[in-house]
Amino acid sequence: MSELTSMMNIGKEMEKKLASVGIDSAEKLTEKGSKQAFLKLKEIYPQICLVHLYALEGAICNVPFNSLPENKKKELKEFSDYLK
Repeated sequence: MSELTSMMNIGKEMEKKLASVGIDSAEKLTEKGSKQAFLKLKEIYPQICLVHLYALEGAICNVPFNSLPENKKKELKEFSDYLK
């Protein structure tokens, strides 16, 4: 299993948060997907925001979070807004 910090956009703090919700490897994050991982994180860390969702998606796609395609950002923003 690959360490989460080996993924783009995932630092030690995000790694700790993900591990606290049972996502402790790059494979598990990829399997769950950014939206499901974000939902799990939001239950325990209600202060996490859209940028975290972008970071998760970027990690899965192996791109910097600010380089996600506009249509993907829009989709993720709509998902995040729906949760509010």
